[in-house]
Amino acid sequence: MIVHELSIAGLLLGVVGLLACANANHRRFDLGSGPAAAGYERLAPTMDYTSDRGYGWLGATEPTAVRRGGDEALRRELITADEPFWFTADVPEGNYRVTVVLGDRESATRTTVKAESRRLVLPRVRTDAGRFRTAQFTVNVRNPTLPDGGRVDLNDRERDALHWDDQLTLEFSDERPGVCAIELERIDDATTVFLAGDSTVTDQPAFPWNSWGQMLTRFFEPAVAVANHAESGRTIRSFVAERRWEKVRSQLEAGDYLFVQFGHNDMKNGTPEETGYRDGLSTFVEAARERDATPVLLTPPHRRRFDGGAVVDTHRDYPDAVRRVAREKNVALIDLHAASETLYEALGPEGSAAAFVDGTHHTDYGSDQLARCVVAGIRENDLELATFLRPEIGAYDPADPTPTPAEWLVPDVTPDPHLPT
Repeated sequence: MIVHELSIAGLLLGVVGLLACANANHRRFDLGSGPAAAGYERLAPTMDYTSDRGYGWLGATEPTAVRRGGDEALRRELITADEPFWFTADVPEGNYRVTVVLGDRESATRTTVKAESRRLVLPRVRTDAGRFRTAQFTVNVRNPTLPDGGRVDLNDRERDALHWDDQLTLEFSDERPGVCAIELERIDDATTVFLAGDSTVTDQPAFPWNSWGQMLTRFFEPAVAVANHAESGRTIRSFVAERRWEKVRSQLEAGDYLFVQFGHNDMKNGTPEETGYRDGLSTFVEAARERDATPVLLTPPHRRRFDGGAVVDTHRDYPDAVRRVAREKNVALIDLHAASETLYEALGPEGSAAAFVDGTHHTDYGSDQLARCVVAGIRENDLELATFLRPEIGAYDPADPTPTPAEWLVPDVTPDPHLPT
């Protein structure tokens, strides 16, 4: 009898655990102060994140609920604010399809959405008064744990970063954001694009720094997730030594992609042979192919150095080393070194200042332009990944960069949500 009671108790605990896991893998939130729509959890403007609740608003900005009424439950209320505001939810590691309902029954809205550490996913979505838009994108969520129980060796900057935790975080901003509902659903069938690289690729957590890896996310349909494992200051050797490559390799699956761009820091330590650069690139290519994933090598983009109107090459023989490995291994090559030369010379010595924070690192405008170069490279290599580009993404020519700096209007003056304003 005791054994039977324990078995029932264990079964109940197991069921509770499975339900909790299911809830964490699929959550739906109705935003506002009134009753939630059927099947949704209420997310009121006063509900700051707590670990007990497992979701809520993050940061110092308290959004405002606007109640409009009407018959459609999810469109009766919206959340808005004059400053950027963040929502976060505890979720297990994985890829998540995010669905947001944007709009307002009585006013026009314009909403920009970013995920995790400032990954642009929906730029400047406008809805007219009385109109709504349901939009989807996919977000990769990860933590530092490794299959053997060890951990990726994070640096101090990363320990509080939004892209290394067990939470999915969304940032809403723009002229007049209007968010009615948020749905998070874990999915296992997304094609994942893993990024390995340095500061010109990483998820930069603080304005005004930005990278092309943070901009690449906006160009793909929800069938694709971008897992950006790049980190500032890394060489191929340090990326491996800190177990970052081990984390990537443990998650690579058939049909995924591995984009590799190093060189800015490797070149400071010797030749491509002395630093293990060429061997490291070959190792990444072979490991990706062992898992039936597609490797893609990228040459490092130029720094902002000019001699008159011509870009000065500071990378010595590193771009050629990437090109040689690509030829020897018959692997796709995106030549950002060549594309960025064309881009920066088109902008000119003065105009290119809008693309840079300093001589190496980019603003959001500059990283958007480099991401467009990457997208053009995806198409030029005829990668199957090109079929997942959003249909509105047109052709791009770095010799005639669009948008121009004056036309770039995506908001990016955003504080760290962990800090009070």
